Amino acid sequence: MKIDQIDRQILRELQINADLTNEALGQRIHLSPATCQRRVRRLKEMGAIEKVVAIVNPQAVGQPLLALVEITLGSQTVESLTAFESIASASGFVQQCYQVSTGPDFILVLALPDMQAYHELASNLFTVSNGVRNVRSFFTVLRSKFTTSIPV
Repeated sequence: MKIDQIDRQILRELQINADLTNEALGQRIHLSPATCQRRVRRLKEMGAIEKVVAIVNPQAVGQPLLALVEITLGSQTVESLTAFESIASASGFVQQCYQVSTGPDFILVLALPDMQAYHELASNLFTVSNGVRNVRSFFTVLRSKFTTSIPV
């Protein structure tokens, strides 16, 4: 992936506001709108821009409970890891699913309406029949930082 300084400027601006028109983007980084359009298209095609989305406030849609969950499976075979990943990823409450090293096998980020929804999800997802051996859940009390931007 070849990304030059102009591409980096584009990525920085779009991480702040992906709604920028090509004209507004061009004004910010001193390029023509057509050049911005071509570069953004190329960044998408090469995978530097994975997706353009709206970030929804969980409280605004009735999902104020955020949980971080560590999952350890009983077996770490490729099959059991893949099976759990598929099951976890299928849940709408699972916002992020990471397979990690050293410690638990997975870390999940959940957005839920309330503790009852967590209990229902836990009783269906965090079970021995899904290969789960251990679960540790942490519930947020304060979000002091949230960003989707990465340094470029």
